[in-house]
Amino acid sequence: MRRPRLSGKWFAIAGVIALGSVGLWLYFSAGRTPPPLATARAAQHVGSEVCAGCHEAEHVAWRGSHHDLAMQPANAETVLGDFDGATFADGGVTSRFFTRDAKYFVHTDGPDGRLGDFEIRYTFGVTPLQQYLIELPGGRLQALGIAWDARPKQHGGQRWFHLYAGQKLAAGDPLHWTGIEQSWNYQCADCHSTHLEKNYDATTRTYHTSWSELDVACEACHGPGSEHVRWAQQPAPARRIGTSNGLSVPLDERRGVRWTIDPARGIAQRSVELTTHREIEACAHCHSRRGQFAPAAGRRFLDAYRPALLESGLYHVDGQMRGEVYNYGSFLQSRMYTHGVTCSDCHEPHSGQLRAPGNALCAQCHAPAKFDTPAHHHHAADSPGARCTACHMPTATYMVIDTRHDHSFRVPRPDLAAKLGTPDACAACHADRPTGWTAGEFRSWIPQPKGGGEAFAAAFAEAEIGAPGVQSDLLAVLGNETQPAIVRASAARRMAPYLGAATLPALQHALADRDPLVRAAAVSSLSGLDPAGRARAIAPRLADPDRNVRMEAARALAGEPERQIDARYAPALVRAIGEHLAAERFNADRPEAQLNIGNLLGARGDFAGAQAAYREALALEPGFAPAAANLADLHRAQGDDVRAEQVLRDALARNAGDASLHHALGLTLVRRQQRAEALSELAIAARLDPGNPHFAYVHAVALYDGGAPEQALRVLVAAQRQHPYDRAILSALITYQREAGQVDKAEANRALLESLEPALP
Repeated sequence: MRRPRLSGKWFAIAGVIALGSVGLWLYFSAGRTPPPLATARAAQHVGSEVCAGCHEAEHVAWRGSHHDLAMQPANAETVLGDFDGATFADGGVTSRFFTRDAKYFVHTDGPDGRLGDFEIRYTFGVTPLQQYLIELPGGRLQALGIAWDARPKQHGGQRWFHLYAGQKLAAGDPLHWTGIEQSWNYQCADCHSTHLEKNYDATTRTYHTSWSELDVACEACHGPGSEHVRWAQQPAPARRIGTSNGLSVPLDERRGVRWTIDPARGIAQRSVELTTHREIEACAHCHSRRGQFAPAAGRRFLDAYRPALLESGLYHVDGQMRGEVYNYGSFLQSRMYTHGVTCSDCHEPHSGQLRAPGNALCAQCHAPAKFDTPAHHHHAADSPGARCTACHMPTATYMVIDTRHDHSFRVPRPDLAAKLGTPDACAACHADRPTGWTAGEFRSWIPQPKGGGEAFAAAFAEAEIGAPGVQSDLLAVLGNETQPAIVRASAARRMAPYLGAATLPALQHALADRDPLVRAAAVSSLSGLDPAGRARAIAPRLADPDRNVRMEAARALAGEPERQIDARYAPALVRAIGEHLAAERFNADRPEAQLNIGNLLGARGDFAGAQAAYREALALEPGFAPAAANLADLHRAQGDDVRAEQVLRDALARNAGDASLHHALGLTLVRRQQRAEALSELAIAARLDPGNPHFAYVHAVALYDGGAPEQALRVLVAAQRQHPYDRAILSALITYQREAGQVDKAEANRALLESLEPALP
């Protein structure tokens, strides 16, 4: 079973982005002069050693940090794993780790599936695990799936382990260490090095990747430093302290700020309101689940990245982390973010260490006399349950052994966790107690709780199953401006299936929201309108100040809608489509980007260009189902079902477990009048992915049309048990049950269907 494709970084990214105040003027107080630079005014990277000349204390703190050690050449000082002939077996392959001529090697299965010796070129991370990078032809660095557990032996460490244990990954699988999903050049490099330039050549499918420093150094966070050094070289009277000082990313939002605890509330307030988010966005470059679409150096976060929203599979319905999402999306949900807390309020930015140990860290802003007491946390003083993080920052484990804290800082609500099926921070410590015990204890402490559980959780839970009332509840979340923007954007995105008279006004209003995440989500949902409706609603967003919104608008308007937009928006459309294509071509090494290019070109009538893009996606990953399905559909539209079938069969030979490929092949075979095999393929799709109600619906309709109404009804009844509120399944059931004489059942389903689409105020 393959893991879901990741849009952002999915290898270990240790530490916290190095941020902090900069003062090159200190350099001159020591009587020193920074080294001269070339006269070009465009900001250049100068290297951490230049920075260290003026910022010695920060440099010393950074040395040895997780950022400093993010990636290193493999040698006796950097390699932590046992390469003294150690062996490790998994999935039928026994790998051996050894040294030869002072170099490090692994004997394991290679790109062709045969055993061979592969040199370890670089180490990747230090704790709690260390991975190893191997160079393959074409400039590729690949992350070995066998990692070293760097924890002490008494904690279960000092051993080799597989990140995908038991999956029996073979060469050709995207998750095999030689596969596309383990490519350092795309997946990891940007966050484990400084001034990374991927330099992918789409013509030869090779990389010429470069970097200025092989770790996360000063300029990874502060931006290119040459203009800052130039500023420092000016005579003292010409230097204005407190401006950007030549920095492309001035991280000065904490300068002069005080946090003062209000005696009545016991909670601190910021002395000056935080109106910008440069520091948090600098951290988000790497500490977020996101997709990159442009070089990042010196750019605003949203000018280079597309962050994930609170999507199903990545987050639980109450916003707790589920997939490997890092911290940004969680932190945006928090009240701390709302009130101006930044990453470096808690983390010393250069060492990556916490600013204080244990509860003392929280005591910076939360009065211990009120919060660090049994009256608040209901546990014995100094016990594990008395730790602030135990309740407010529950953990999840990723990469087998890497335990990470949720940064949404929510109030635990075991009562709502039991109702919604979300993680219960209390139960994590009291796993020996029966189900419901924590909720009962919580109610005994706080009979009428006011916080936690997040007000949006019920609406998002309803959206996952399409339950009655979902439209009105999502509208309430979107319209509640006290909710974090990432929550409101996630509500807007979930409204896509419910476009209609009740939801359109709210989504159209959201197009002008102050937050770009909300605007982009509204554009995405409104892209389901008919071409004329899209042209009217979305065209003004082609000139949006945020690139993510402009690109989303270009995607939504490509094709028939662009021919219906007002002429005054035509120049903005040309620019936005150019931005969109440039973003996808930045990731030309990825099948998803080629798919998106193909979709855009196909929508605009360039079928040859679309076909080339889909074929390039399949060349990059032969089993990539979306490209195969779209290429087959393109052939179908051109009247060539034979080629469509062949494309799908070729992809299935590489990816036999993909339900969408079986479904697409079944539809193709229906058109080719091969009904028996078509029904078989549609049945396989429904069985492989029972979570997709559309597959069950299509299978049932095909059975009914093929003269098997009783079997069709059985399929629909079974599907409804898993998807009780699916509109298409209910509609088909009503029709088929009436024809089968099951009038009472049909009437019950009719009433249920009507309840799903209430008349909203």
